[in-house]
Amino acid sequence: MNQEQLVNLLKEIIYPNFEKDIVTFGFVKEMLIHENSVSIRLEIPSASADVANTLRESITQKLKDNGITKLNLDIKQPSPQNNNKSQGTKNLAPQIKNFVMVSSGKGGVGKSTTSVNLAIALAQQGKKVALLDADIYGPNVPRMLGLQKDKPEVHQALKKLIPLQAYGVEMMSMGVLYDEGQSLIWRGPMIIRAIEQMLTDVLWDNLDVMIIDMPPGTGDAQLTLAQSVPVTAGIAVSTPQKVALDDGARALDMFSKLKIPVAGIIENMSGFICPDSGKEYDIFGKGTTEEVAKNYGTKTLAQIPIEPSVREGGDEGKPIVYFHPNSKSSQEYLKAAKELWDFIEEVNQKKLADNSSIQPVDNGKSACSY
Repeated sequence: MNQEQLVNLLKEIIYPNFEKDIVTFGFVKEMLIHENSVSIRLEIPSASADVANTLRESITQKLKDNGITKLNLDIKQPSPQNNNKSQGTKNLAPQIKNFVMVSSGKGGVGKSTTSVNLAIALAQQGKKVALLDADIYGPNVPRMLGLQKDKPEVHQALKKLIPLQAYGVEMMSMGVLYDEGQSLIWRGPMIIRAIEQMLTDVLWDNLDVMIIDMPPGTGDAQLTLAQSVPVTAGIAVSTPQKVALDDGARALDMFSKLKIPVAGIIENMSGFICPDSGKEYDIFGKGTTEEVAKNYGTKTLAQIPIEPSVREGGDEGKPIVYFHPNSKSSQEYLKAAKELWDFIEEVNQKKLADNSSIQPVDNGKSACSY
């Protein structure tokens, strides 16, 4: 076996709960081949023993099936006590206190609408808020905020982009960095670099929270974001149908594997409110996210019904939580924003308590005891 053959075999090893292989993610750091003996060194972002064991079993079996009888596999992981900082110590935007990842297992469930209205609801509650549109291939946030025709200016001294603003929220998106309707045909490494640059090369203010609208699925963007900033909380968005819930559960499982605290689920398209009569019809079902939430130790933050003003507001850049604050959808978004902030404070208090439990040991040496 030569190195090219070994690389091709490792490309068949999918990182647990994601869609990409360990080579594409860049986790394979070293490979040595001598006759039928192979040494491999991996560095992965998860401290989970289950993830490491799954990789070890998959790689061992794959190489055994291809004639490799001697394998030395070294898997390097972050220490468990540091992993609750969200898979690493890097923070590309330290001036932002909290980061909330809004994800879904599939597209078309209203994830961007949720991100926009949650961000505005938090701003209305007195928080300093940013909204990062990390959905590189489908950046819908600019239109939903009425900013699709605007272009960000550059701070000449600092050579950074100045984020656009609407409804009290700072915003950056690939949708305002290239022409409307232009497609991006990019591979994973370019997506990773784009997300990193939108964190480091944008002149974000000192903020209480950044809402991050992720692309659907569990791939490059999700892992990159989790390794780039300490994610305080995750929110999964799903519609009530079973086929959507199956994918929504994958988003929750991703949060679990990445050690991201889950604030809850937003159940979107939860009933339809007839504009003529005000009567509500459960055309897609309702309340089905509660069982999934229970299985993952979280809760349903809000049940957002289908209202024509939600769609109209998204198309026209007039978010419902701002322009129709008394609607049922707005009230649900406002409730979800308050519960989200309460959850963020709980997470931060727990981190503070964990840090304060580290006491110095007076033995004449520099040491700590947990």
